[in-house]
Amino acid sequence: MKVLVTPRSYGKTDPQVFETLQNAGLEVVRNETGGILDKEGMKALLADCDGVVVGVDPMDAEVIASAPKLKAIAKYGVGVDNIDMDAAKARGIAVSRTVGANSEAVADYAMALIMAVARKAVAIDSHCRQGDWKKITTRDVSHATIGILGFGAIGRFVAKRAQGFNMTVLAHDPLWDEEYAVAHNIIRATPEDIYEKCDIISLHLPLLPETKNMIGAEQIAQMRPDAILVNTARGGIIDENALLDALEAGRIYGAGIDAFSEEPPSDQRWYALENVVLGSHCAASTAGASLNMGRMATANLLRDLGK
Repeated sequence: MKVLVTPRSYGKTDPQVFETLQNAGLEVVRNETGGILDKEGMKALLADCDGVVVGVDPMDAEVIASAPKLKAIAKYGVGVDNIDMDAAKARGIAVSRTVGANSEAVADYAMALIMAVARKAVAIDSHCRQGDWKKITTRDVSHATIGILGFGAIGRFVAKRAQGFNMTVLAHDPLWDEEYAVAHNIIRATPEDIYEKCDIISLHLPLLPETKNMIGAEQIAQMRPDAILVNTARGGIIDENALLDALEAGRIYGAGIDAFSEEPPSDQRWYALENVVLGSHCAASTAGASLNMGRMATANLLRDLGK
């Protein structure tokens, strides 16, 4: 049996996962490009594979159809928006996720983006390196109101961290757990409440038809002029043209974006703005999270391949 491994960080902190696959009698094909594979790259490498450990590389119906032997897809992460689940189901291909493996790492990064945007840490660093030592006035984080859209494991960890800064936490999730909310002082809110009332808005939603471009010009217009918008979830949830227009106009205070609809983004406006902090979809890329995801994805793949 042959398996493809695409994530760049798979095995980086724990090379033993490759040994585990090989000891199970599997031939391992690696992504040697140093980046995210495109459809043609996936089709070429996956053609005669029985299984795949996949990150954010495309696994649409066309890619799946190009791999007639494919029996198992082990997602290195939790979001499956890059996988055509219907096509996998129709073929009887098992799809697994590494639920919980990176939740705290992503929550940490969301908080890092909040702090970096609010205190203009990246812009100040850049000015200092150019010999500009003037003081730049920024905005407070402590005692702010944060709105969390998507209140699963990551959203809850963000709330816990925010409360350490004495923030008031509003949250929205279609699957609301009232008992948890009451026990942890979380205020249930509609998305509209969050847009209108919150100093900071943090996104932790899957990319689904109902969440695609859910933050557009209309929603941004409802936000406070000193609002901070952070996305460590999925590209496509925000209408990026609308956000760029708002950032250029100073309509909101700033944004921290780790997930784009196109990675890296081709719109050059992103690279000229000082009121946005950019991430390379790296919120989950810590040594601990990579180790957890690697081991869990490996175990999931071996199980689904009957190894």
